[in-house]
This record gives sequence, C-alpha cells and structure tokens, in this order.
Amino acid sequence: MRGEHVPDARLSVSADDAPHVLVVDDDQRIRSLLERFLLKEGVRVTAASDATEARRKLSTFVYDAAILDVMMPGEDGFSLLADIKSQHEMPVLMLTAKAEPDARIHGLETGADDYVAKPFEPRELLLRLGNLLRRRPGAGRVVRFGDFLFDRQKEELSRNGEPVRLTDRERRLLRLLSARPGATVPRQALIVDDSQGDRAIDVQINRLRRKLDDDAADPKFLQTIRGSGYRLNAEPERE
Repeated sequence: MRGEHVPDARLSVSADDAPHVLVVDDDQRIRSLLERFLLKEGVRVTAASDATEARRKLSTFVYDAAILDVMMPGEDGFSLLADIKSQHEMPVLMLTAKAEPDARIHGLETGADDYVAKPFEPRELLLRLGNLLRRRPGAGRVVRFGDFLFDRQKEELSRNGEPVRLTDRERRLLRLLSARPGATVPRQALIVDDSQGDRAIDVQINRLRRKLDDDAADPKFLQTIRGSGYRLNAEPERE
C-alpha cells in the first residue's frame, strides 16, 4: 500500500449511514493498513484473516461491500466470492497480487464487481469502492413496498402519504431490512438486546409485520426465510 493520504476521495456519507465493509486478507499488515485507512475515510470495517472467519462474520452481520484477497491459505478468494454471491446481495472488490489477465477474468466471471492488483494506490481503491457502494441495492434514501415508503435517512414510514407510527425497535428493524431490499438479513444482525433471548426478535418482527401486511399469516412484504433470517420485499426509489 503506497501511502495513506487520499485527498478529495473521501466517501460522501453521514456518520449514521457509514458503509460497513468486510475485509478478508491473510496478511495482517494489509488488514491493519486497510482498516486504519478506511476508518479514516468514514468507512466502518470488519476484518477476517481467512474464508472460515469471514463466513462466521457474514452469518451475524450485514455488510455493504466486501474486499477479498485471492491468494489465501486453505480456501481461496475465488471460492469465497462464489459463495458470497450465491447468498448475499453486495458488491465485492477483489484485491490480489495476481495481475495476470486470466486471474482478473476468472474473478469477474465468478461475480466480482471490480478488481485491484497489489501494490495498489489507496486513492484508486477508495474511488472504486465508492463507485460500488453507490451502485449497491438499497443505496438510495427511500425504499417502496406496496403503498408504503420508508425514508432511511429520517427513519420515517408512510402509507399513501400518511405517517405510520413506529417504536424505536421497529424503526431499527426497518432501517436494517431496508438496507438490503429483497435480500435475506441474518437473524443475528437484527437482534437488539441479547438479554431478551433469541426468540425476542420473532416477537418484534411479528409486531412490525402487523403494521405492514394485511395478512400477517401470509405476509407479502416482511417475510421469514426459514433457518436464515428475514427479508423485506421492497424496491429502492429512483432519485
């Protein structure tokens, strides 16, 4: 990594809506440098040293993007990339020492959204990451489902223009679910208070579902994905 100062490349996001990026690299030095650099530029970072650790973290948190190293001991980045793309809707940037065209093509064919070779310029990496984050599903401020609109920035829900009252926990659930419209959000990522027990999230989801779906027994918008989590069937509004 060639230096850490990146003028004019800072991601334009508010602190409350800062993107959360998963960095997977077996080189501790690279992980530390990326974490320190991205944090300084307003990005929340979770780091993993291999595919196994990355999978554990993917099962409990929702990420806005991932940066994956290709050459790792054990399972390589291409295999992890394929698994991520089969289960999660988020952009993935491949980071590797391999600069050969065949490696880049293989990564793109497997589903990578972009590719940066080591050694890389921090400014270029940040700009490429920013482009991916702006194109991600749910990156818009407002999402729509049926007669409902949810403003993710204001955390306000309306139906046919009329405000719908939400509790603090319902507001938080909608914020997390609407960040991935149409995608499954893991149960653990939605739990507000571990002391309440794992089943508490089901109670909170059911209460929110009664406000969103006319038939809570056969929900159209807020659905349970058995064994995985929950999904909000919504679409980001064009801005």
